[in-house]
Amino acid sequence: MAESPPRRDSTRLPDIAAAFGHLLHSAGVPVTPERSARFGAVVTLARPATVDELYWLGRVTLVTDHAQVDTYDAVFRQVFQGIVDMADFRGDSPAPPPPSTTPSGERSPGDPQRKGEAPSGPHGTSAMPGERTEDDSTDDDEPSALAAMSQEERLAGKDFAACTEEELALIRRLVDRLPLVPPMRRSRRSRRHPAGARLDVRQTLRRAHRTAGDPVDLVRRRRTQRPRRVVLIADVSGSMEPYARVYLHLMRGAVQALHAEAFVFATRLTRLTRPLSMTHPDIAYRTAVVAAPDWSGGTRIGRALLEFVESYGRRGVARGAVVVIVSDGWEIEDPAMVGEAMARLSRLAHHVIWVNPRKAGPSYEPLVGGMAAALPFVDTFVSGHSVRALEEVMAAISGAVARSAGPSRAVG
Repeated sequence: MAESPPRRDSTRLPDIAAAFGHLLHSAGVPVTPERSARFGAVVTLARPATVDELYWLGRVTLVTDHAQVDTYDAVFRQVFQGIVDMADFRGDSPAPPPPSTTPSGERSPGDPQRKGEAPSGPHGTSAMPGERTEDDSTDDDEPSALAAMSQEERLAGKDFAACTEEELALIRRLVDRLPLVPPMRRSRRSRRHPAGARLDVRQTLRRAHRTAGDPVDLVRRRRTQRPRRVVLIADVSGSMEPYARVYLHLMRGAVQALHAEAFVFATRLTRLTRPLSMTHPDIAYRTAVVAAPDWSGGTRIGRALLEFVESYGRRGVARGAVVVIVSDGWEIEDPAMVGEAMARLSRLAHHVIWVNPRKAGPSYEPLVGGMAAALPFVDTFVSGHSVRALEEVMAAISGAVARSAGPSRAVG
């Protein structure tokens, strides 16, 4: 005899889906309102005949990671065994899901398996609600929000300096997914567009031949847009070593996707655009490290930036470009040299972004000599210490605008 689905009373399906998603979110499963709405739509289309079918509809629409399955099972039993009244979720926040109350010898809703039966979950390994395996702990009521969160979500806000080698390997994969959108600029070329501000006289007169010389159809043009050049200059000295490896990975992505220019410096400036443009990543990184022998050395920010302005910036690399400098601002030489280099660079570049991972500290103040000298010429100042902070860096690059009269500083 097939199990009957949950009793339909005055509670509507949207209320059930919203309360179920709210409970899952409170228990640690990152369910969004869009996913709850998708769950309700799937239930409406599929019309599940049993609780087991309802279980799988929710699992494929609401669960995004295998680590969330146990939490999902507990919440499913809590909601669809009648332990919780849906009216309770219209006011106060729900409490964490209680432990399973189903006796070990009985079969609970959403648990079609018995001991000795072959598992029916995906790939034959996932446990259904109420099912126990030999490896399961008997203490099922211990809350574990950490287990419900995916490893990627936990690493998104973690400082690069506090990550292990395994975590940094995963972070590099997360960096690959960041959207690299180039800033745009108006080119000198124009094309026809109905909202253009300039009248195309030649084409308008040509079309007027069709209307006996009367220019009924006015043809307009407007200037097209093209990507603006992006230049990345990263500090690879000893104080920036925990962050240099991640930013080297980001620089390679920018070189590949945006045709950006890449430089690194410690005691001297090294151009890495050609090494990082290699197709194979291992060869690219190995060649880049060999090309910069001063890796993890001292920091001469002012001298490196002056060399960039003299050798590359004035020759067109920095003219009208968005320049991104990654450094903590520690200068072993005269900080006035940093101020001079930044003043010259700001006159060449369209927008200057300074990324300082130390900015993420709660008590941070830009009092270090090099940072204090550079900050008046910086347009956007961000931390970039984690994957989530890198998204701010990407947004600053794609949304870079020209500075107003005189240098300004936007703190992100």
